[in-house]
Amino acid sequence: MTAYQKLMAFTRETGALAQIAGRLGWDQETMMPRGAADQRAEETGALQSVLHARRTDPHVGDWLQAAKAPDQAGEAQLRLIRREYERAGKVPPDLANALAKLTSRAQGHWAEARAGDDFKAFAPVLEQVLRLKREEGAALAGGGDVYDALLEDYEPGITGARIEAMFARMRPGLVALRKAALAMPEVAAVTGDFPAGKQMKLARELARRFGYDWARGRLDKAVHPFSSGSGDDVRITTRTSEDDPFNCLYSTIHEVGHACYEQGIDPAYRLTALGQGVSMGVHESQSRIYENQLGRSRAFCGWLYRRMTRAFGDMGVADADGFYASVNRVHRGYIRTEADEVQYNLHIMLRFDLERALIAGDLAAGDLEAAWNDRFKADFGYQVDRASNGCLQDVHWSVGLFGYFPTYSLGNVYAGCLHEAMRQAVPGLDAGLATGDISAATGWLNENVQQYGGLYEPSDLIERACGHAPDAAPLMRYLDDKFTRLYPG
Repeated sequence: MTAYQKLMAFTRETGALAQIAGRLGWDQETMMPRGAADQRAEETGALQSVLHARRTDPHVGDWLQAAKAPDQAGEAQLRLIRREYERAGKVPPDLANALAKLTSRAQGHWAEARAGDDFKAFAPVLEQVLRLKREEGAALAGGGDVYDALLEDYEPGITGARIEAMFARMRPGLVALRKAALAMPEVAAVTGDFPAGKQMKLARELARRFGYDWARGRLDKAVHPFSSGSGDDVRITTRTSEDDPFNCLYSTIHEVGHACYEQGIDPAYRLTALGQGVSMGVHESQSRIYENQLGRSRAFCGWLYRRMTRAFGDMGVADADGFYASVNRVHRGYIRTEADEVQYNLHIMLRFDLERALIAGDLAAGDLEAAWNDRFKADFGYQVDRASNGCLQDVHWSVGLFGYFPTYSLGNVYAGCLHEAMRQAVPGLDAGLATGDISAATGWLNENVQQYGGLYEPSDLIERACGHAPDAAPLMRYLDDKFTRLYPG
């Protein structure tokens, strides 16, 4: 075997072990008994220790030095393996193990604190997570910006300064749209009887229509919906609320976007560095375009209105136009995952600023709830009523995902670019959406984004698909056009 072949064989074994680690995480959020939390932390820590040892194995360095790539894909494999090897080598093994154990336990503490609306009970655990994440970030930064070093895990090549500048450009337009919409009479939400079982049945149908391969996946419930896995085992979760069926249905469509990305990657890349989404920003571009530009489009809402009327009966809206307005209504609310398209990025901007301050040490964990509530009041104009609607609503910080939140807005920006390009390439798109046929859109996305996995860097991938570098302007044009039509006053 050549050095390249030895390296790829070793990498595939590491990739397989990483998938097992992911399955442990999936089980913890869906089926694991509550009493198993401490044992699961030990199991997770042990497996992460094995993974860290493999990712820093000196043989990897030797093979990288000697390997010759056979083709373009091979060059990309070496680039990504080298990046991971160099990055993993900067983190001490005992720190990697401690983080894995702590975040596994912290997730359970967060869930209990959230259920009890008790941030004070969670604050000491969050402070421990922060301490280790700052330590990890410092090791990765090597004297550079600690937050930027953590960002690299989720969006290689981006910096906090670039994100801050992008948000500054987006904020005035978003605030103006929100102000105009909220000045109009509030659009009513759908009302009726929405049994959880019927919601889940329709969620499964929606997943199929959006291209999810049920032979390689499954749908379960979780407190915080997510997608997990890659290749031939990609699982999704959702949640149900009998007062709000859109929570379930659009969470499902969102997670299917993630899952279809993973299922759609070239099978030749499976269990290698190329066999997963290239970044969380690109990943979010798929989930957001599935959920919003496709799932909340006027054409698709016409089909969904008819389908939901058959399933649930009267929903308190007069017709498909009223249903479309309800699906896209701009409304007051606390929860990021339930936010309309106009206000969603404002939720992310809040989290981005707070987590930068937490990592920098400018904000202590114990002061987070007050800082969150003050910022929310300033940004949204009303007071948070309880912790589960405020700083305890998201799982991310409990499991150490600092630097993850801004990729949601990057995903929206990428989705705006992709949607504009897709509309130009597929002019008859709405005709299919109106019949519940999403295949023209999902086919275009697979051809231009999903199949490549990690072959191209994130910004290069978007530029190849759209013909220009990523830019927030297409997203802002889309939002302005859509919501000035919905709220013409």
